[in-house]
Amino acid sequence: MKIGYARVSTCDQNLDLQIRALKAADCAKIFRDEGISAVAADRPNFSAALESLNSGDTLVIWKMDRAFRSLIHALNVLEELERRGIEFQSLTDDINTATAMGRFVYQIRNAFSELERALISERTRAGMAAARERGVTLGRPPKLTEKQIERARREIEGSGKTIAHMARTFGVAPITLSRALKRDGQQDQ
Repeated sequence: MKIGYARVSTCDQNLDLQIRALKAADCAKIFRDEGISAVAADRPNFSAALESLNSGDTLVIWKMDRAFRSLIHALNVLEELERRGIEFQSLTDDINTATAMGRFVYQIRNAFSELERALISERTRAGMAAARERGVTLGRPPKLTEKQIERARREIEGSGKTIAHMARTFGVAPITLSRALKRDGQQDQ
């Protein structure tokens, strides 16, 4: 029996393409994870798909990156499947572990996928470092301007208004104002 697995990382993405392909591959049952990253350690329906497989079954996925977090993860899953007498098939990668060549391609494809993820991560970190060197502030823009922080400090120290009162004035949470005051005070020193 063929058991399918489909996954999308965000709820905005759609499983239809994967589901159609898995049905066309004659999967008797299809497990789905929606809004779950491949790197998530806990993917309940991927685990359920693996648990539902019996000797002689085939786990079918649309594409390798839909199922595996890393090369080690992919190799561990393949080893477990082989130990249990279960085949593996990736439709778009044209991988079928029923053959020696299929197992070889599976391993090589996952090695390249892990390399690609590592290179993307390195480029992202390098780009962020270069942006910081150019003086670019990364992350979300501050909710309070320097003038608002200074006004809050004056009114809290001068007229005894509370942080909560000033936070309401600026439409932010008290913790946001408190952190901004603390950061601003540290920069003055």
